[in-house]
Amino acid sequence: MPVFSRLVPVVAGAYGLQALFALIFVPQQNETYYDLGGAIGWVSSAFLSLYYPALKARFWDGLPVALPPLASFAPRQILLTAALGIWSVRLGSFLAMRAIKAGGDSRFDEIKKQPKKFTYYWMAQATWITLVGLPVFLVNALPSRVHPALGTRDYVALGIYASSLLLEVVADRQKSSWRKAKENKQHDEKFITSGLWSISRHPNYVGEVGIWTGIWALSTASLQTMSYPRGTVALAALSPLFTWFLIRNVSGVPPLERAGDKKFGDDRRYQAYKNSVPIFWPWGSTK
Repeated sequence: MPVFSRLVPVVAGAYGLQALFALIFVPQQNETYYDLGGAIGWVSSAFLSLYYPALKARFWDGLPVALPPLASFAPRQILLTAALGIWSVRLGSFLAMRAIKAGGDSRFDEIKKQPKKFTYYWMAQATWITLVGLPVFLVNALPSRVHPALGTRDYVALGIYASSLLLEVVADRQKSSWRKAKENKQHDEKFITSGLWSISRHPNYVGEVGIWTGIWALSTASLQTMSYPRGTVALAALSPLFTWFLIRNVSGVPPLERAGDKKFGDDRRYQAYKNSVPIFWPWGSTK
């Protein structure tokens, strides 16, 4: 089987699952489980990319084949799949619990009332899974025997992933603690300016880009083997690049900045915060 053809069921599965969620939640105008649906899509796509040959043999070809043990996969495949799983479960559960606790997601207040547009957002989630998950899916499509042994590049990549995940987790927890303290009347600050939020206005998103940069870097040694044509490493780089583009220019930073300007635009402290703290990279511009 041509190696790229093993991506087809993964992509089809990602779109099929999000289409199913759209069929359920669009008529209900229910956006509460949007992020949970994304997390399920990530985990199921990673599982399918790793186990597709065995699943096909068993359920399509009718062969008495058992799912292979984890030990049968290359270390890089296990590490990448685990990295994706840890990230998706952590972020998906965090966002889902926040939406459930709030009774919904304010980002979809108007969108959920427009069936076509709301459906488009579910399909966009499938596109996000497909493009950003490319490094993992491409590596998992290769037989375990062709993967190079782990080397210095891979350990550096794991370091980037782990430190970026820690950055995202700490940033989210700092903001959650700040909100809880505000609800308990322990402070009257209108917006958070402490901790990691004192060196970047969106440190959690910085961590997100770093996570996918680390995952991509971990995939590159396998994508440079003779199993793939030249340019596959560049193709997989769509993962961190697309993540950065979405966060920085579309669905991450811009709406939050607009919301902040609307709420606190006349506040002198907010203006001082915006003028002194970088909007994204801690070493970057404030605009």
